[in-house]
Amino acid sequence: MKTVNLMDPGLLTDPYRGFAQLREEAPVLRASFPGQDTPIWLVTRYDDVKSVLSDHRFVNDPGNVPGAEVTDMREKLTQARGVPPEYARYLTDGILDLDGDDHLRLRRLVSRAFTARRVTELRPRVEEISAELLDALPTDRVVDLVEEYAYPLPITVICELVGIPEADRAQWRVWGARMTTMEPGALAEPLVGVVEYIRDLIPRRRAEPADDLLTGLIRAHDEDGDRFTDTELITMVLTLVLAGHETTAHLIGNGAAALLTHPDQLARLRAEPSLVPRAVHELMRWCGPVHGTRMRYAAEDVEVGGTVVRRGEPVMALIVSANGDPRRFGDPDRLDIAREPDSRREVHVGFGHGLHYCLGAALARQEGEVAFSGLLSRFPGLRLAVAPEKLERQPLPMSWRLASLPVLLDG
Repeated sequence: MKTVNLMDPGLLTDPYRGFAQLREEAPVLRASFPGQDTPIWLVTRYDDVKSVLSDHRFVNDPGNVPGAEVTDMREKLTQARGVPPEYARYLTDGILDLDGDDHLRLRRLVSRAFTARRVTELRPRVEEISAELLDALPTDRVVDLVEEYAYPLPITVICELVGIPEADRAQWRVWGARMTTMEPGALAEPLVGVVEYIRDLIPRRRAEPADDLLTGLIRAHDEDGDRFTDTELITMVLTLVLAGHETTAHLIGNGAAALLTHPDQLARLRAEPSLVPRAVHELMRWCGPVHGTRMRYAAEDVEVGGTVVRRGEPVMALIVSANGDPRRFGDPDRLDIAREPDSRREVHVGFGHGLHYCLGAALARQEGEVAFSGLLSRFPGLRLAVAPEKLERQPLPMSWRLASLPVLLDG
């Protein structure tokens, strides 16, 4: 069996076509991950991806693999990216890395903030933030839609929800951008900055409680510190803010670029605004920013797609490949904003599946709906300022993130 190099230029340049080819070669493939000497398994097909993501025999914490010495890919990645050992736990001991009861314990602490009812109540504020950002966009020059709209909208929403003071949000935007780089040693500075910032903010918010998620988390910690530790509190804030704006920003940026390069779909969406919720689902399927899940580890020998994954071996489910699988989606390469038959549910796996399904999916979808609705209604002449092939991406494996999206607003 061949080993796939995830840093292969072909996969970095055109991951959609590259992973589609791999999917048709085999449902499960060996791969090498950047900075790692331990091979991983890639799961490529829709049904197998959903199976892995919902199977309790695959765990996120390698420490939960019984009776086997497991290479902790997270530990190696943090070392390769220069993270000081005393700060590594803030990347490995949070809600995204726990399993079973521990995961549910942390998920329950924040789930009320992301219920469908709570998200619906937030919509007027999301619309207000979107309108303010659109009002500020100039019509007499090229606008970078990623920098000036796609990022500010979700980071403002999540910071207000969590309780990050307005004066500090620009710094979080910088930290978030720096933490996604693959440059050796580049992760240490922003991670240390984020952790120390949260450590300083907690006592200030404890002294001055507010109507925000951080105040609730501090209360939970102070009432039961044995079950919600200092590290978990800091990691929860870090995860919510960074995960709550980075991926949504690129869903908006990628989606806007997709619509602007598919004039038939753009025209239909303008003519039928009621299709926006279904369009967000389709954009998440067709050009979602995350292409692979966090690593899972087989807690026992498990057969996947005809291949036996041995106990302790790491597995990555390929979201990008599953979302383009013709076994599940007819004509999957075609962008069709009306593809999803019911806007209240989703067939794609852009937000994951199973126990670790994205906690903020409903909020991300709503922000996408508001972002596209406001943008398209406000600027009927919206168009790209460069040829589509000139759009630049961030050179990151397992993702699709535009470095910028130059547009002209005035037709």
